[in-house]
Amino acid sequence: MHQKKIKLTIIIALFLFTCITCINPVYPKNQLLQHLGTLIVSIILFVDLKKNKLSLFAFSFVAIFILIHVIGARWIYSFVPYNDFFNNYFGINIHESFDFTRNHYDRLVHFAFGGLFFPLLFEGFFNKYKNKMLALLLAWLSLQCFSMVYEVFEWLLTVFMDPKIAEDYNGQQGDMFDAQKDMALAMMGSNLLVVYYIFKKDKF
Repeated sequence: MHQKKIKLTIIIALFLFTCITCINPVYPKNQLLQHLGTLIVSIILFVDLKKNKLSLFAFSFVAIFILIHVIGARWIYSFVPYNDFFNNYFGINIHESFDFTRNHYDRLVHFAFGGLFFPLLFEGFFNKYKNKMLALLLAWLSLQCFSMVYEVFEWLLTVFMDPKIAEDYNGQQGDMFDAQKDMALAMMGSNLLVVYYIFKKDKF
């Protein structure tokens, strides 16, 4: 019961944070489109709040992904002012230090996707098959598949939506290899979690 209370607290905090980010939206139409993803992913948390099958670790990782996404939805991924934040509060100019010529917040989200959803899938596959290595493989393959399907979805947006809205949503920023880089980053995030679970001392 204690764990369910913690999960409920996380959901309430996420909801309040999301509401705050929707005040005086910077890009109203784009933010609405972005929050369709927020609603879809949040279903995972609400379902588990009732069933309580996910570990707090896996649940929290999904919640962290939603938090990162909500921040991206506030400014849309191409314009999240992370560089201004670090420059103003810590005196660190990330773009200048690493010679960045684009906003890389969307890269962070794809990397986070590959890692933060891994525990959710791993636990699901392990509970079904009771085989650690098989669960790791299936979780890894599933995330790479989801990553690829999402890039196809972004491509379809460019075909059927207003080009400017699609460009802002996708965060491509003129990079012709954006989709490949996004999938590679998601794979890197997954790889880190594979290593974590391989060396994790818990008995499965």
